[in-house]
Amino acid sequence: MSRPVFTTHTPDTAPAAARPTMVGVHRKLGHLPGAVALMAESPELLKGFLTASATFESTDLDPVAREVVVLTVATRNECHLCVAMHTATLTRRSGAPELIEALRAGTALPDPRLEALRRFTVAVLDHRGDVPDDELDAFLTAGWQPRHALDVVLGVGTYTISTFANRLTDAPLDPSLAAYAWSPAA
Repeated sequence: MSRPVFTTHTPDTAPAAARPTMVGVHRKLGHLPGAVALMAESPELLKGFLTASATFESTDLDPVAREVVVLTVATRNECHLCVAMHTATLTRRSGAPELIEALRAGTALPDPRLEALRRFTVAVLDHRGDVPDDELDAFLTAGWQPRHALDVVLGVGTYTISTFANRLTDAPLDPSLAAYAWSPAA
């Protein structure tokens, strides 16, 4: 359940500036996720996150690579909702069960190139962007390009917005994601 200070809005109760965005999300997904209903309290936050997310989706990173970035951020920031949602996304994209399990556990990935991406994402987070040369070199040596390093920064920024907002509002896990529920390791 969300924190009582935050309102779970509907398109009828949301601030006017958030209503078109909420209607668009509902039309696209067929339902209104609880996190969107909570983010609607700040129309700018909601629109900013969705715009950044759409921009991240258009990067040169392939869909599985994007999910590696998102799930790495989500597990590091301990966002149960984001981990569940993006586990479902990666499952729909035929992500290997071993890949999904490792991402959810925050452990080494079975694919060396994706592991280099995961490690680079962690380095961006840990060093607040000031990634040491040897870690950047390892990322590039694994076959990634300088542009991909910047795409990772976009993904980290985008999903920091959602993980922080979801944690602040205590966004609920939508029933459709129950099979993908996640809790951080103790």
